[in-house]
Amino acid sequence: MQRTTAYGRFFHAPTFGASPMSKQIRELKARKAALIDQASAINAAAAAANRDLDDTELSHFDALKAQIEGLNRQIEAAQFLIEQQAAIGVEVPDGVIRVSENLENDPRRGFGHFGEFALAVKQASQRNGIVDQRLQIGAAAPTTFGSEGIGGDGGFSIPPGYSTEIWTNALEQESLVPYTDNTDVSGNGMVFPSDETTPWGTDGIRAYWQGEALAGTQTKPKLRAETMRLHKLMALVPITDELLADSVAIGSYLTNKLPISIRWKTDEAILFGTGVGQPQGALVGNAAIVVAKESGQATQTLQALNLANMMARLPAGSFGKSIWLINNNVLPALFTLTLGNYPIYLPAVGAGAMQGNPYGMLLGRPIIVSQHAKSFSAQGDVCLLDLSYYRTITKAEGIKTDMSLHLYFDADAAAFRATYRIDGQPAIVNPIAPQNGSTNLSPFVQLGAR
Repeated sequence: MQRTTAYGRFFHAPTFGASPMSKQIRELKARKAALIDQASAINAAAAAANRDLDDTELSHFDALKAQIEGLNRQIEAAQFLIEQQAAIGVEVPDGVIRVSENLENDPRRGFGHFGEFALAVKQASQRNGIVDQRLQIGAAAPTTFGSEGIGGDGGFSIPPGYSTEIWTNALEQESLVPYTDNTDVSGNGMVFPSDETTPWGTDGIRAYWQGEALAGTQTKPKLRAETMRLHKLMALVPITDELLADSVAIGSYLTNKLPISIRWKTDEAILFGTGVGQPQGALVGNAAIVVAKESGQATQTLQALNLANMMARLPAGSFGKSIWLINNNVLPALFTLTLGNYPIYLPAVGAGAMQGNPYGMLLGRPIIVSQHAKSFSAQGDVCLLDLSYYRTITKAEGIKTDMSLHLYFDADAAAFRATYRIDGQPAIVNPIAPQNGSTNLSPFVQLGAR
């Protein structure tokens, strides 16, 4: 018999004799041994007569071999189940009373929801308060100085399950990070090799037609090392005692509001970051290009030719990976754009389309409406981006979160802190010079002011 307490502790009552699983494995192994003996006898008889196995013996041997292989799979399956039960804290009964602690394997540390964790922190921080044992999982010993991340110093690390939930929310609703060339790192940075040469250029790795018996033309790669270091983005959120008292409200409040701020600041840096203490933005570097308006184009207008010219400035292969980033004020102008009798903007229609691309498709590519794009008719109100040319590194652990009741003690409020570490920069430094034509290409294209 097994019982699970509210704190994730498994209790196994004593049983007598072998467990059903271990008994099954012994029976399978016994059957396997008998079959091996039969197969060995067939082989030994042929060896004693100094001859090969005849057809009848081969058929019998193959049948025994198939049965042995089938038993091997059954034994492996039974052993796999035992290992998985042990991994989650369930131990196979063997006549001994055993207790195994499963809290460390639970990403939520046994708490039903985030509000329950927040209330446990509040109670632990009160005078003569009782510290819930679930708060101690993974906690470090108190240090010689006050630290917000140490339970004994006034802070408690938030269970990773809730941090993961916040991080997942931060990557939803059209976050730009998933569109980038992202690498998770366990350290503080990473070095990437970069090669900006082209097949039609004059340097880097190149191919040449080779005549018979002639020496080959040597080329060598032209690489530069790009070092990226993680920068810290932190949100420090005071929470009133009244909000803490409503355990359900605090969970929904933080898991909704915090990701919005993290997502906004991260996306802003990916596009316009200075590169000092934050990522280098894709649209402020030398690689970004601006497509000018048409000659004589009226102000406060958008033409289909503007968008076609932007498409023409993308490198080969980029359009299929690109996204349109536009300001919401641009939307009305899209409804009037046509190529001949055909509209080039297709708004989302139907529940499935609304869920996948809520703002529809423009020239076959999805639209992201964002306040990161500039106001209508200003430079950057319409952007066409292939962010696979933008490289990011993020801390593998995602968002790190902590909570303390002491920081805003005089205001009767708690402090919730979340830190997210990221760096980013364009994978190319300069626009791409084409083999034919006079206009450079770039994966980061903005429409100019009109």
